Amino acid sequence: MIPSTYPAKEEIARLTARMLLEIGAVNFNTDAPYTLASGLPSPSYIDCRKLISFPRIRSTLMDFLAVTVMREAGFEAFDNIAGGETAGIPFAALVAERMALPMTYVRKKPKGYGRNARIEGAMSEGERVLLVEDLTTDGGSKLSFVDAIRETGASCGHTAVIFYYDIFPETEKTLGDHGVALHHLCTWWDVLAEARRQGKFAAETLTEVETFLNDPRKWQEANKK
Repeated sequence: MIPSTYPAKEEIARLTARMLLEIGAVNFNTDAPYTLASGLPSPSYIDCRKLISFPRIRSTLMDFLAVTVMREAGFEAFDNIAGGETAGIPFAALVAERMALPMTYVRKKPKGYGRNARIEGAMSEGERVLLVEDLTTDGGSKLSFVDAIRETGASCGHTAVIFYYDIFPETEKTLGDHGVALHHLCTWWDVLAEARRQGKFAAETLTEVETFLNDPRKWQEANKK
């Protein structure tokens, strides 16, 4: 079923944050910070992959993501939905089902045998492709997926994610300079606000997390091991 009428963007953001907190996808630890893929420390970590194990929440968020894309990009804006390996694959499949469109996925690198393909599934020259991922931090990892899509002769001017960090000012410029618009459901700011409403974490923990969110580079430099 193609969704058409759902809450306003602000309410979608609040509800998404609430669901992520409910399933334990949000993690805050200021005493023993997490190590990000970059090797830098962070007092916050989010695991959107957990969503696939919660059918009611998963279904609601995929409805939200489909309707957000249609509202912001257009109801007939795409011909193909592509997921980025690996976290984006299940979400791309669920969005494609809702939008009644073909689904493909993009490998991080060629598989090294057979066709040596990066695109799995049927993607044709001239198709307008939406790249779906679980989240984005600074936007950089999306560019390789976008380039792989464009190498087929298809176009990719939009990416949709459940969660957008929204703490690195260069993110939307990085994507925009590459001709890609970002669509998302919620950010760290939405999660922080909902965590405070719910009293989910100690006040001092949330204060430290807010310090990080306001200037992540400074916080990481001060907390390097």
